Amino acid sequence: MAFVEKKLPADAPVSAKALNWVDARFPLSKLWNDQWGKYYAPKNFNVWYLFGSLAMLVLVIQIVTGIFLVMHYKPDANLAFASVEYIMRDVPWGWLVRYMHSTGASAFFIVVYLHMTRGLLYGSYRKPRELIWLFGVGIFLCLMAEAFFGYLLPWGQMSYWGAQVIVNLFGAIPFIGPDLSLWIRGDYVVSDATLNRFFSFHVIAIPLVLLGLVAAHLIALHEVGSNNPDGIEVKDTLGADGHPIDGIPSHPYYTFKDLFGVACFLAIFSAVVFFAPEMGGYFLEYNNFIPADPLKTPPHIAPVWYFTPFYSILRATTSDFMIWLQAGIAAYVALVWLRTKLPAKIKLAAAVIGVVVIIAMSIFDAKFWGVVLMGVSVLIMAALPWLDHSPVKSIRYRPDWHKYVYAIFGVAFLVLGYLGVQPPTAGRTLVSQICTFIYFGFFLLMPWWSAMGQFKPVPSRVTFHPH
Repeated sequence: MAFVEKKLPADAPVSAKALNWVDARFPLSKLWNDQWGKYYAPKNFNVWYLFGSLAMLVLVIQIVTGIFLVMHYKPDANLAFASVEYIMRDVPWGWLVRYMHSTGASAFFIVVYLHMTRGLLYGSYRKPRELIWLFGVGIFLCLMAEAFFGYLLPWGQMSYWGAQVIVNLFGAIPFIGPDLSLWIRGDYVVSDATLNRFFSFHVIAIPLVLLGLVAAHLIALHEVGSNNPDGIEVKDTLGADGHPIDGIPSHPYYTFKDLFGVACFLAIFSAVVFFAPEMGGYFLEYNNFIPADPLKTPPHIAPVWYFTPFYSILRATTSDFMIWLQAGIAAYVALVWLRTKLPAKIKLAAAVIGVVVIIAMSIFDAKFWGVVLMGVSVLIMAALPWLDHSPVKSIRYRPDWHKYVYAIFGVAFLVLGYLGVQPPTAGRTLVSQICTFIYFGFFLLMPWWSAMGQFKPVPSRVTFHPH
């Protein structure tokens, strides 16, 4: 393609001439228009659709504050804790940057959990948005890895012992577990080598992967178009100009709506940073203000709140619980055989896998299966596009009792999160086990319950009531 540069009037503004010069050499205006300026989005977005842009804002906050923290942080076991104290006490505005970063970590997960909830309620993972959802699950996994690697860096008591417990979990994997734990730590115990490699992953490796996934997530989203609360494809109804009749340009309409959401978020975020940065020990644990001591174990070790639902599933997997898990797998295989129209080969494969897993549960200990369930509890989200067999996308047009299914799942998830920060007792373990069954039942039984009931008619056009 030949090089073409637009001819502008001699009295054109300098900014227009500069933009024209850039556009002739790099598609800056085209990228802006394709990805936002002239990207038509459904006109019936509600408050749930603010959390995607807020996630981008928090990502920027984390990157910027992280850069300033790295300028003063020392990734050395003898200096790490003191360098954090130096940032808090001696670096000008260092306390603010550190609190913005620590609060931003929790804010990131709050926003992402709400963003995922919106996708769950409105079926944003359904065709043709499967790849968007898979990129989103990849982003969530990267966030968990980023938070885990960053958790050790302050080198406080909870950082040290939390990392020790989590890394030791990999030792439960048969055959390769001990060597894998040793490889992750870089030593036989959590030490300076562990701190250095965690620092490298937290600052360089994971952020690069995360940014790539975010870019892929956005490109895939703008390729197929955004979902909406009605679950209707607005691209199916185009106007004479070739744009969706029920769509509006993202700029300026959603630009200003997102700016309003940003203002509300920053007000809450600032209040937490200035008045409750520890958030009662949930955002910053009190034990983490004590230097790491390999000779003194804290009485109760628990991960940060955003890991606790999955940590509860790990702790709920006891030797007694294994019997119920085996029974559940057998019942699920029977359900697949009796209540599906799958080919006989697939049913046979499901039965073989079920028998193998049940036998393996009798061979390997509960600790290993706790690690497996903890990992599967995250990865199972990636299967949602193929588990949901509902004839409609949005919860608006599903049977009313479906809302109670979602509510029970949400309550079970919150209960698991709460129990994860509490010391284990027999009663709490029992509740965790029940909630674990509810959590997995929600996903594994979805092919059946999602297609049951009387569905409401879906309108041909989006429902929108202007203010």
